[in-house]
Amino acid sequence: TMTNLFVAAAFACVLSLLFGRLLIPVLRALKAGQSIRESGPTWHNYKAGTPMMGGLMFVAASALVLALNAFTMEEYSACYVLILSLCFGFIGFLDDFTKLKYKRNLGLTSAQKAMLQMAVSALFLYIMYKSGMDTELYIPFVDVSFRLHPILYIFFAMFVMVGCVNAVNLTDGVDGLCGSVTIPVMVFFTAVAAAQGKFDLALLPATLVGGLIGYLFYNWHPAKVFMGDTGSLFLGGVVCAMAFALEMPLILILVGFIYICETLSVILQVGYFKLTHGK
Repeated sequence: TMTNLFVAAAFACVLSLLFGRLLIPVLRALKAGQSIRESGPTWHNYKAGTPMMGGLMFVAASALVLALNAFTMEEYSACYVLILSLCFGFIGFLDDFTKLKYKRNLGLTSAQKAMLQMAVSALFLYIMYKSGMDTELYIPFVDVSFRLHPILYIFFAMFVMVGCVNAVNLTDGVDGLCGSVTIPVMVFFTAVAAAQGKFDLALLPATLVGGLIGYLFYNWHPAKVFMGDTGSLFLGGVVCAMAFALEMPLILILVGFIYICETLSVILQVGYFKLTHGK
């Protein structure tokens, strides 16, 4: 019920706050600080050394609340979404860990990240297809849908998922900015899933609303922690997997509009930077 969703969100918020209190001193002790890209603007440099990988606080809070509710669930699509998102989060963790280990801004290469993300997306979509996911593509608001061949649908879905995850990652930037952007997206998915009577599926985005509010308490300016790729790739996984679990991937164009604008902005900026040899 809606009451359960509010309680889950509140509990995740408290857990996220507690995890943050424990995690930030550990990250500082491990010198898990943000490295700043040498080619970027110099005014970013004061942020160097701010602990990253703070995404672990809302990842752990959401996973724990969902695990506690698993015994009462009637269907487990929320668990599939969580597992996919944890896989993306793990790719982000490897990226962050590589940055920390070698004390540089660049972690995994783009090719390594893309290959891992495609493999995770393909596996998730295959499992969802085998458990009865429809390959019908629904176009929101005009009430039109058409069926795609399963192989074509999986390739289309892989492209959408990898694109969406990376768009959320780019929105996050250096500062952990996709926390505030993703809260209304999670509220939307919670409302849609609840309206469809899929309260078990609505649990994950509901817990993330709470978890992200807890994270923002520490990310408020001046930030005590950034979420890192651990957090942003996990969030990207939840955003795209929820759209597919609700069988409305094209809704991402609307709910993920800021992510899309951010990605286009990055493409324009990087293109201009290269064309003008570093302006």
